[in-house]
Amino acid sequence: MRILLFFDQTQAGAGGKERPNVELAVEKGGIGSYHMFEKFIKEAGGTVLATMYCGNGYFFDNEEEVKRKIVALTTKLKADVVICGPCFNYADYAHMSAIIAQAIEAGSDSKAIVVCSEENAHVIESFKDSVTIVKMPKKGGIGLNDSLINMIKVAKAKVEGQAKETYQEYTY
Repeated sequence: MRILLFFDQTQAGAGGKERPNVELAVEKGGIGSYHMFEKFIKEAGGTVLATMYCGNGYFFDNEEEVKRKIVALTTKLKADVVICGPCFNYADYAHMSAIIAQAIEAGSDSKAIVVCSEENAHVIESFKDSVTIVKMPKKGGIGLNDSLINMIKVAKAKVEGQAKETYQEYTY
């Protein structure tokens, strides 16, 4: 399973809320919070090709350009799936992840998932019919490891073309 990751600036380790204008960047392999779930990806036979990231301010100021570049990179690298998250309860990160996942599935042959907590209710309600959104706890919540394992299960199921019913217990 060929995987790309999409992070915000915080999850990538490129700054916190004080750096919302981090431009779109790509790093080979997994970076930042990838190390929380690296083991689960490897156990599922996955390989992270690269991590894409940008600040939420930059994304919303340059949405069309960022979507176009991410879809092009996803196609060029022949990614099976793009994992957008884990977003925890970060509203802007969840929102831009849902927009990107929607663009990837509409503009490429790759699959995409978003991983966020129920605190992002507006994003979940707005996108759950068009984007696969995997459940996870908010930052500091209980059940993080289980949700990261479920994230990989859902990604693999989508890549394998399994019916939504096979993974719906893990999604909104």
